[in-house]
Amino acid sequence: MDDDELGRLVEKLSLTQKVRLLTGATTWRTAAESAVGLREMVMSDGPAGVRGEAWDERRTSALLPAATAVAAMWDEELAQELGALLAEEARAKGVHVVLGPTLNLHRSPLGGRHFECFSEDPELTGRTGAALIRGIRSGGVAATAKHYVANDSETERLTVDVRVPERALHEVYLAPFEAAVAAGVQVVMSGYNGVDGSTMTASSLLCDPLKERWGFDGVVVSDWAAVRTTVASALAAQDLAMPGPESVWGEALLRAVRDGDVPESALDEKVCRILRLARRVGALGECEPMRPRRHHPRRTRALLRRAVAASTVLLANRDLLPLSADTVRTVAVIGGHAARPRLQGGGSAGVFPLYTVTPLDGIRHALRGTAEVVHAPGPALAEPPWPLDADRCTDPRTGEPGLLLRVLDRAGHELYAEHRLTGRLLEPTLVPGAHTVELGAVLRPEEGGEWTFGVGGFGNLELVVDGRVLVAGQYPRHTDDPAVVHVGPPCRHGRIHLEQGRAVEVVARRTLDPDTGRATLLTAAPPSADPQAALARAVDAARAADVAVVVVGTTEGSESEGHDRTTLALPGHQDALVAAVAAAQPRTVAVVNSGGPVELPWRDDVGALLLTWFPGQEAGAGLADVLFGRAEPGGRLPTTWAARLTDAPVTRTRSQEGVLEYTEGLHIGHRAWLRAGREPAYWFGHGLGYTTWSHEKAEIIGEPGPDGFTVRVTVRNTGTRTGRDVVQVYLAKPDSAVERPARWFAGYTAVTARPGTRATVEVTVPARVLRHWSPAAGAWRTEPGTYRLHIGRSAVDTPLVTEVEVAPTS
Repeated sequence: MDDDELGRLVEKLSLTQKVRLLTGATTWRTAAESAVGLREMVMSDGPAGVRGEAWDERRTSALLPAATAVAAMWDEELAQELGALLAEEARAKGVHVVLGPTLNLHRSPLGGRHFECFSEDPELTGRTGAALIRGIRSGGVAATAKHYVANDSETERLTVDVRVPERALHEVYLAPFEAAVAAGVQVVMSGYNGVDGSTMTASSLLCDPLKERWGFDGVVVSDWAAVRTTVASALAAQDLAMPGPESVWGEALLRAVRDGDVPESALDEKVCRILRLARRVGALGECEPMRPRRHHPRRTRALLRRAVAASTVLLANRDLLPLSADTVRTVAVIGGHAARPRLQGGGSAGVFPLYTVTPLDGIRHALRGTAEVVHAPGPALAEPPWPLDADRCTDPRTGEPGLLLRVLDRAGHELYAEHRLTGRLLEPTLVPGAHTVELGAVLRPEEGGEWTFGVGGFGNLELVVDGRVLVAGQYPRHTDDPAVVHVGPPCRHGRIHLEQGRAVEVVARRTLDPDTGRATLLTAAPPSADPQAALARAVDAARAADVAVVVVGTTEGSESEGHDRTTLALPGHQDALVAAVAAAQPRTVAVVNSGGPVELPWRDDVGALLLTWFPGQEAGAGLADVLFGRAEPGGRLPTTWAARLTDAPVTRTRSQEGVLEYTEGLHIGHRAWLRAGREPAYWFGHGLGYTTWSHEKAEIIGEPGPDGFTVRVTVRNTGTRTGRDVVQVYLAKPDSAVERPARWFAGYTAVTARPGTRATVEVTVPARVLRHWSPAAGAWRTEPGTYRLHIGRSAVDTPLVTEVEVAPTS
């Protein structure tokens, strides 16, 4: 079906039918229209897994490494494989559109949603995102490039107006989206924020460059509830308002067209794009409907395990790694994150994995039958109580592990009940007459002392433990942020002394007041051990072992969607824990479990330092592969890590009177560090392996042309085992007539070689990294002259330097 046929389908529709198609039919579905053979299309959050239409812990998904981890692979082929897995998961759940990848940048290290974004660099972000998109498309599923554009922090994210210099807007923030369009992305999501005075759902940037200059012929969907105006957004190139069925379009848009405020032709263009998308994903006419493909659990597990190792960054190694599983007899695994790691970021993109492998699980499995593995959690993390789950409580009605969900009418009569596995129910089942959601559980405390319980949601909240009311009151909704209302509502807490082993009933209730969502949480935390005693036990365990592996990281309260960070320090006593363990045990491996940069004041005191990001469901298996040398840590930093927050040259995420100025212009990430002349803890591109390399020679192949040019690089593996090196190329133009970064990333290629052997690789430097945006001309320009190439292992570790001459363009 070509575009002319799509146009004829649009002509069949009445104005009312067209308007109806421009708003979602439900939270996750678009509207169907039998008059033109249009079926519903299903959308799902998807950066690290495809959840489907429901927040239901019983409907599991494959949990991939977070986006920062995917970018840390510096491996487009592997990223494309992960994209294909997302498509496979989507088809199994009947999902036509995956709402990912996120192409915003790590502008400030304080960004709360770093884990969902790839990198500080537009070129690396664009290449990684394009690979993931190609993988998703290969399965007949549409990918979504989001959040267009400059939606790089969470503070005031619904209302902030970002002011970006014109060159920075085009060269830095729009560039990854242009790469996504070139890769064939079929949906682009407009963000909540404004840019230069216009909210993105009504921005002229949706038209140009997105649709006009780049030729994007897909659908622009809004972030959920981001369309806030009728006429302005309808006149813009915004195509689809989500969610539905209510939006500020609907009847208001129908009136605007009839009153002449919006031409019907604008609606025709939007509807045509929706039909085109439907044709591409099998939801239009005689197109073959989407069918699940055969699922391969073993292959999925192997892929995710390989991805963990490939994304793990070895920041430092003082002749400790890899460990020998044949000689180690006792391993002390230290830290709360070892037994309960963060496998994914917090917020709207969460999924429910079928299983998880913790670092403690992975190490125990790797050493089963050969070594003793001891776990010491150390001091408790300063974080809110976790939701109750099937491991900690039972259903009061059936006695099964889990909880009892009841839906009550206004009089308190039960309308519906079911068994659930978690105390975090974001979409509890509702039935006609529903007034109150109740979660009940029986808890048999493993520890005696003062327990902390919480109930989360809005409306009238009540929490009763062992017959005692801990929380009771009216708590109105205080925000419009859907991630807070529907995904992470605040909890109200109470404390009670419980006896070890004596079962108590726990009941949480919330009323379903209008416009407050229905998310309901029931949380619990045991008494906290004395921090000094817990620290002493961890140190004793480390001292008595042959090697210590200490796992530390961020918490959902410190790093999540919906808020930016205020510090890069690890929460709680974790820095003291690593320092004390390293002092007691020289053979200490520190493992950092975070989505973005954190301060590591003890980094020079540990025997080895690994960064695993939020690694997904195979976290522990992949980590064990790296620790014991079954796999080489393949990751390289996609973002520069500061030693201290105060050193970072770009940090501000808070607006002034609603405006956030990107005064740094082109200079973010390693560009900003080089400009400021400051030394971070670890540079962009840094990462070690289990062998060593020398970079011996670089030469330019041919003359720079319309597609750029190629650099041929010879490297030699000078170590004792086969390994992988990532050859990176950076550009500089010291005599430039226009403002430029001191050095900027231009391309990379990975190479594998056996010990003592040489390898030659070719790195493509695309023409786009040579050009700059001319505000005066409103167009791209390439400055002729000499460009200096810095070639090596990171933004500053560049032992090879050469030059290339770029001729004037005709």
